[in-house]
Amino acid sequence: MKMRLLLLLLFITTAGYSQKQILPDFHADPSARVWDGMVWIYPSHDIAGSEFWDMVDWHCFSSSDLVNWTDHGVILSLRDISWAQKWAWAPDCIKKNDKYYFYFTAEDQIGVAVSDKPEGPFKDALGKPLIEKEESGTRVMDPAIYIDDDRQVYLYFGQNSLRVVKLEDDMITRKGEIIQLEVKNFHEGIWVHKIDSTYYLTYPSYKGDKVANLLEYSIGKSPYGPFEYKGVIMDNRSRNIHHSIVKFQDQWYIFYHVQGPSPYERRVCMEKLYYNPDGTIIPVKITEINTNQGRK
Repeated sequence: MKMRLLLLLLFITTAGYSQKQILPDFHADPSARVWDGMVWIYPSHDIAGSEFWDMVDWHCFSSSDLVNWTDHGVILSLRDISWAQKWAWAPDCIKKNDKYYFYFTAEDQIGVAVSDKPEGPFKDALGKPLIEKEESGTRVMDPAIYIDDDRQVYLYFGQNSLRVVKLEDDMITRKGEIIQLEVKNFHEGIWVHKIDSTYYLTYPSYKGDKVANLLEYSIGKSPYGPFEYKGVIMDNRSRNIHHSIVKFQDQWYIFYHVQGPSPYERRVCMEKLYYNPDGTIIPVKITEINTNQGRK
């Protein structure tokens, strides 16, 4: 059942610090998209009390004002997938050809599901992984889908070593070889957006003291780079800063997660994002943050 969420006063509070939370407990790895005047978020779905990232399904949420969010419930679960039994991890979603394509991580593989509606339900399009475990020389996880101005589709993914592969217009068939990209300090959770002719790759780095709590970025002039390292955007002072960046009503936003009672119970937050005249990103200063590291 759809649920209207009024989250005007919902905050993460611990140890004297707080960070505004926009989705209910517990969601993470938010992939945000803007279609037809609405912001849609496709996160992973943590399980309260879990001792690992043993997630089993995915929800999606929508809003027209970034204040009131509708929970559309489960849009896909491991029960709908024949080739994976665990780890329903970070997804992404994109609209093309009047359909919605949901790329998801499951058991160290990437699959793709399709729906006629952004809220699903989604159906596994292939009955097998789009990218299989261990076939690319990097851990197969954290898909980020990008459609360039010429309508060519690129799927980015990986951990500690970034990969990209083109997709055919049908969105479910690979086009050519998987290519390795050189990106400084890349750990996981890649996101790609473009302003004018500049491609921005933003990602949690492996340099943070809380495990991937630093969000860093590099820029290039093509989807393949070469990419020039530009620095740190923000520090969520929490384990990992998997995120997404979109423009909504002439304002750029970054959606990301912080951990709650434990690293396996995370919450989605957002901030406005600004750019300098030269195109570099102005670092986001978070003064009210969740610093509780919870259970180890």
